[in-house]
Amino acid sequence: MKKRVLLKLSGEALGSDHDVFDIDKLNELAKEIKEIVDEGKEVAIVCGGGNFVRGRTLEKLGIDRVKSDYMGMLGTIINAMALESVLKNHGIKAKALSALDVAKVESYDQEKSRQYLDDGYVTIFGGGIAWPYFSTDTTSALRAIENHCELILMAKNGTDGVYDSDPKLNPQAKRYDSLDYDTIIEKQLNVIDMTAAIMLKEHNLDSFVFDMNIKGNIKKAINKECLGTIIKTKEN
Repeated sequence: MKKRVLLKLSGEALGSDHDVFDIDKLNELAKEIKEIVDEGKEVAIVCGGGNFVRGRTLEKLGIDRVKSDYMGMLGTIINAMALESVLKNHGIKAKALSALDVAKVESYDQEKSRQYLDDGYVTIFGGGIAWPYFSTDTTSALRAIENHCELILMAKNGTDGVYDSDPKLNPQAKRYDSLDYDTIIEKQLNVIDMTAAIMLKEHNLDSFVFDMNIKGNIKKAINKECLGTIIKTKEN
């Protein structure tokens, strides 16, 4: 039986300090996804828009939350279109779908999306869920549930799992090998938003948090063979 996974990427992971897109990163990402697809895995992707729009910057500009959220959604659509093109350039069937109506981008439809995945397309979901106040974590949870994914791969930009405190500030921070959604909710661990954690708990869908900056980690993460944290509905 094929394994269907959803890969959650940050927008920052697609860019650099100087450009909204890092060509080397995108090509390396495409190569890893191709390896996964060639092994018969089905891949969906949700990416953030942080390489274009950062909430902290918009807040300083005095832009209200609703408008800034829609600006962020537009950034995710641009990223979805870019990923679609890069994947196609590497010989991968790919389809960008948007929850917001945007010319030249196919609108998201649950049945069509599942069919694309069944047919071997990497589907890339842009536009969030088309409503403000919901993060790309929530988008990932919803799209994974709707499209019958078996695992969410939470690719982090330089962080190799979930810690009990910020490892950049606390050298003694402890990394969890595994934990459950209840722990994330109770301790308010800053790895996934509470709405997404509750949804994933209710639908019994595991997540694996890992560092995508290490070459080959995306492929390894599917089988939890790299350093990271598995988040379960309940701890064994």
